[in-house]
Formats: sequence, structure tokens, C-alpha cells
Amino acid sequence: MSIAIDLERVLILDASSEQFIQLRERVPSADALEAPSGRVFSIKIGTPEAVAIERRLRGHLAPRPQTHDLLAAAITALGARVTHVVIHTLDAGTYFANIMMEREVEGNVDAEVIELDARPSDAIALAVGLGVPLYATESVLDAASEAQTLVEPPAFDPEDDEDD
Repeated sequence: MSIAIDLERVLILDASSEQFIQLRERVPSADALEAPSGRVFSIKIGTPEAVAIERRLRGHLAPRPQTHDLLAAAITALGARVTHVVIHTLDAGTYFANIMMEREVEGNVDAEVIELDARPSDAIALAVGLGVPLYATESVLDAASEAQTLVEPPAFDPEDDEDD
């Protein structure tokens, strides 16, 4: 069973080649002022993927197509459309995702469903750019939320900023 999740934040650390995205299980709340609930987990990703996700979240378009823009254009050109992304497996600290697509087939009432294996970082960058939902399986949410602590940015120390 897949459960809706939200991309809560992208954490880009300047001094590291490892960046993080934080995802949260979507739990409906009657009170908009209530703090978000639901299981939370982080995925370690590369800097280029983190920047691509952040750029898409902010709506910044590059003058030329970037990798995820090219993938979206290729999917459309082949007559398919991305419907959603599912993070389906966590194995030895590595996450696996599928980009879920549909393509109309002439003469068929039902669309053809296509699953494309992808790294979660690439799948999420594509999903954010296209505005399609994100999901995780129950097993991933259980394992991920139990197995890790959330990543917090390093605290700012004003003394580190002073000239010696």
C-alpha cells in the first residue's frame, strides 16, 4: 500500500558533497495551525540532485533544459505522462523508487501503465517539476522512520565568522 508523502525540505550543506531531502507522511489535519504529524525520514542525495529539486521548488527555470527537464520532455514526446512517484524499497540504507506513468493505447479503454526504476532523488526532481504526487510504501515509512534520526543543519557560531 502506498501512502502520500510531502517533500518537507531540501537541506544543502555547502561544505559537503552529501545533501539531504526530508519527507513526511501526509496526515490530514482539521487544524491548519497544528504542527505537522506523520512519520518523517531523510534521504541522502548528491549536490546536483539537491540543487535541481531546490530550483524546481522555487520555480527557477534554466535557460536550457537540464537533465530532469529533458527526461520530462522525452516522456511527453513518447506519448506518456507521469502520474506519480513511489519510493518502494529501503535496502541496506539505499532507497529505490519508481516513476509511474500512463500512456494511451489506441483501441484500449485503459491506459498502459509504465513503471520506470529510478533513484528517489531523480524521481522527486521530476515529480516536483511536473507537480505530481509523491508516495512511499508502508514498509519504507516504517523502516525509514525507525532507522534514522533527522538531519539538522549545523548551528551557526558567530565566533567562527570572525577574523583571527
